[in-house]
Amino acid sequence: MIRRVDGEHDTLVRAGEALPDMVARLADLVGCESPSDSPADLRRCADLLVSWLAPLLPHRVEVLERDGLPHVLAAAAHPTVLLLGHFDTVWPLGTLTDWPFTVRDGIARGPGVFDMKAGIVQLVTALALHGDPGRVSVLLTGDEEIGSRSAWTLIEEQARRAGAVLVCEPAADGGAVKVGRKGIANYDIEIRGRAAHAGLEPERGINAGVELAHQILALTALADRDTTVTPTVLSAGTTGNTVPERAHCHVDVRSWTTAAMADVDRALTGLRPHLPGAEVVVTGGIDRLPFEERAAAGLLAHAEAAADELGLGPLATATAGGVSDGNISAAAGVPTLDGLGAIGGYPHARDEHVQVHTMPRQTALLTELLARLAQRRPGRLER
Repeated sequence: MIRRVDGEHDTLVRAGEALPDMVARLADLVGCESPSDSPADLRRCADLLVSWLAPLLPHRVEVLERDGLPHVLAAAAHPTVLLLGHFDTVWPLGTLTDWPFTVRDGIARGPGVFDMKAGIVQLVTALALHGDPGRVSVLLTGDEEIGSRSAWTLIEEQARRAGAVLVCEPAADGGAVKVGRKGIANYDIEIRGRAAHAGLEPERGINAGVELAHQILALTALADRDTTVTPTVLSAGTTGNTVPERAHCHVDVRSWTTAAMADVDRALTGLRPHLPGAEVVVTGGIDRLPFEERAAAGLLAHAEAAADELGLGPLATATAGGVSDGNISAAAGVPTLDGLGAIGGYPHARDEHVQVHTMPRQTALLTELLARLAQRRPGRLER
C-alpha cells in the first residue's frame, strides 16, 4: 500500500529528503570537468560515476573504452529498461576557474549542470529510491557532444537488450518529456572551377563562387515546414583580383521524419553543376535519423500513469530540434522516451542552469516509471 505524508506520495517525500545529497553530488560532478576532447578527464568522471553506481546495483558497473574514450556501463542480466545519458560536456578544461558551481536563490549554475549532470544525479538517486534495480541497465556515454561515434554500437546493443530506453537528457520547458527529436545530416559541398585574372580575362575563368551561389539557392529550396536545410560555413576565392577556383559550403539538414531525410539526401548527393565546366563534389550524409514520435508512445503511457500516481498532474510533452543518444535507440527500433532529466535552461551557454527545487519531482517521476517498467517481462516493449 502506498504511504502518503500530508497528502504527498511517499516517493515524492523520499525524493525531497534526498535533495541535500543530490545538490552535494551535483557539486562533485560539475566539479569533475569532463570535456569531450579530454580522455583523461572523462576517465576521472567515469570513475566517480562508477563509485556512485556500484553500491546501488547488484550487477557489475564498469568503464568500457571505445576508441580511447570511456563509457560507464552497468548491464543487467535480464533488463527491462535502459537508463541512458552522457557525462561529457562542451565546456573546455579550465572553465571552472572563472565559472565555478554555485547555488543561489534556488538556481544551480556551472558548466554542464543542465546538460546533463543534474540528470545523472537524478538518475543515481532514482536507482537508490527504487530499491530493486536488478533489471535496470545503465549506460552513460563519454562522447555524446561530439557525435557518439565510439558509443554508437554500445547504445544500440544495450537498447535492444533492454527493449525500452529512458533518456535522462534535460526536460523541455516546464518539465515536459521529449517524445520526438529531429534527425540531423551534415554535408560539405566543394565547387571546383578555374582561376583567372578578374580584371584582364575573367571570361577565361569558371567562377566557383557563382556556382556555389546557384547551388545554395537550389538546396535551400528543399526546405519546408518540417525540414530545415541551412548553409552554414561558406568560403570562396583566394585574392580580391582572382576569379575563385574553389568554393566550399557546409550544410546542416534537420527533419522530423526519416522519409524527408532520405529525400533531401538524394537531392543533395545528386546536385549537378550550373556553369559549364564547373564540378560539384558533395560529401557527408545522414548522421542521426529522427527520433519519431511513434517510438515514444508506449513509454509515454507508462510515464503519464506514473505522473498521475504521484499527483503531478497531466504530463506535458514536447519535441526537440536537437539530437541526443535517444535518436540512436529510437532509430534502432527500440521504444524510447527522452527529456527525463533536469528542469532548467540554456544548455551550452553561460546562462546554463537548473531549478534545484524541481529535482525531487523529476527524480520521483523517474523512480515511479522504473517501478512500473520493472514489472514487465524482458523483451521489447510494444511501441
